[in-house]
Amino acid sequence: MDYHAIDSMKQFRRLKAFGMGAVLGITLISACFLAACGTPPAPAPVAATSAVDANWWKGAVIYEVYPRSFGDTNGDGIGDLNGITEHLDYLQDLGVDGIWITPFFPSPQVDFGYDITDYTAIDPQYGTMADFDRLVAEAGKHKIKVLCDLVLNHTSDQHPWFIESRASRTNPKADWYVWVDAKPGTPPNNWLSIFGHSAWEWDDARKQYYYHAFYKQQPDLNWRNKQVRDAMYDMIRGWMKRGVAGFRLDAVPHLYEDPQRADEKFLPGVNSYGDRNTERIHTDNLPEVHGAYRELRQVADSVPGTVLIGETYLPNVEQLAQAYGSKDDELQLPMDTQYGMHSKLSAELFRSKLRDAETGLNGHMPLFVFDNHDNRRSWNRFGDGQHDDAIARLIATLLLAPRDTALMYYGQELGMSNNDPKSVDHVKDPIGKIGWPKEIGRDGERTPMQWNARENSGFSTAASTWLPVAPDYKNLNVAAETGNPASLLSYYRDLIRLRKQNPALRDGDLRIVDDSNPDVLSFVRTANGVTVLVSMNFSDSPRTVSFDGAAVGVAGRTLTPLMQSTAPSTEPASLDKLVLPPFGAYIGEVH
Repeated sequence: MDYHAIDSMKQFRRLKAFGMGAVLGITLISACFLAACGTPPAPAPVAATSAVDANWWKGAVIYEVYPRSFGDTNGDGIGDLNGITEHLDYLQDLGVDGIWITPFFPSPQVDFGYDITDYTAIDPQYGTMADFDRLVAEAGKHKIKVLCDLVLNHTSDQHPWFIESRASRTNPKADWYVWVDAKPGTPPNNWLSIFGHSAWEWDDARKQYYYHAFYKQQPDLNWRNKQVRDAMYDMIRGWMKRGVAGFRLDAVPHLYEDPQRADEKFLPGVNSYGDRNTERIHTDNLPEVHGAYRELRQVADSVPGTVLIGETYLPNVEQLAQAYGSKDDELQLPMDTQYGMHSKLSAELFRSKLRDAETGLNGHMPLFVFDNHDNRRSWNRFGDGQHDDAIARLIATLLLAPRDTALMYYGQELGMSNNDPKSVDHVKDPIGKIGWPKEIGRDGERTPMQWNARENSGFSTAASTWLPVAPDYKNLNVAAETGNPASLLSYYRDLIRLRKQNPALRDGDLRIVDDSNPDVLSFVRTANGVTVLVSMNFSDSPRTVSFDGAAVGVAGRTLTPLMQSTAPSTEPASLDKLVLPPFGAYIGEVH
């Protein structure tokens, strides 16, 4: 977690929380036999394919799908796997290279699927294993890779592993979770759950406390136990056999805790749940996580082209660089959350974070992200209420024009905004119920995808959906924006296409120019003799900029526009004079 960049512990709670949903009954007996043995899913038939590009993920556009909210094909108001398959044409047309699907495994849904009872099966509300195999196969035909979300830090308290572990102190899985004796009458220490209050829960059967970094229904696995790690690696191999091309690794900086269990230092103030704020140096990003990253990478490398994305909220570029591994042997794509997971629209700040990514990651490919299922949408965080559409295009340019792998969130390309609950009675997210009104939860950024102007935005035929569709869906939807060349969707689609086709934007290096400008961020990218200038105005007034040709690396002064986010200036553009509208972005080839 980026403790220094996050404004408050309230935002920290939001950034590290996970999805939630309505409680679903689960047939636990059948799950026990599969999960207790760590049996990987039976592999699907593998069709003959051409050689895999092991580096497909470098510069790729990866799109997060929250399956509950993407497409509902059975009319129950909850999205499903077939709802993703149904919209692969749209994703291919957008230019997506891969989709990361948040958890669809059997779960009591205390934390909307991030509390898992069986890592080897599909929750019936999302479909069947046959539906998943069909999704992977159809995605392949659309040249789209499928990535799964792996919750490695914890399981559900209904997982067969935990049921066995809590039964006694001597059973075969007794040491699979983090169990600790009580201090006289109190928990072992002052560690806090990220979801509020003590991170320790008393278990009367074992007469011990177990540790939970998140909800009490999500006991932490003991990653110091090799049997736990081996069970997870076997599970991962099973999904790779089914054609999964990568994994987003949930909460991986939390895999290890201080074995001495020292108290955390108290910090000023209280969080949204009324707890005294504390440091988290004994529970987050301990050195041991790098050993786990290396083991995970060895498993992934057994199938060329398998990519590991880390949910890595880290405080600085130095720690982010370490997550790649000193020998490039850990995570290929740890998330650079410092770049876009904040709310300050500042040329100087983005210039600093872009420079960090270019100079501080030892040449590795950064993974930039602005939106996901745990954070208020970028439309709300960066918008000013007057220039929101122009700012959204600026964000798109910041995501897609640099040298990076770009991670998008469903609906970001439409300009979907938060549809927050208006009262605690409407909140589905438990952290919103616990923390209201200081913490309203994450329902607002998880509302159904807006496909068209029909009832429920074309997401579902149900009488009601698991979260209400945003009221602006009749005008803001895929169908309306697809046919409008001036829409935000068209801007995203065209920019992704340009990113793939232009050699400088596809393969070029990146050099920041005009680096003292307080309002305008500019950089050039060059490859194969092609130089492209990207210039972005972060102010609400027009700005005129000029550039030193030597700094840009070309002798010519002419600019040929490739894309402009707002109506272009009537004056011809050149390196001598480029006029940028308020919050305008310009991409042009230099001659």
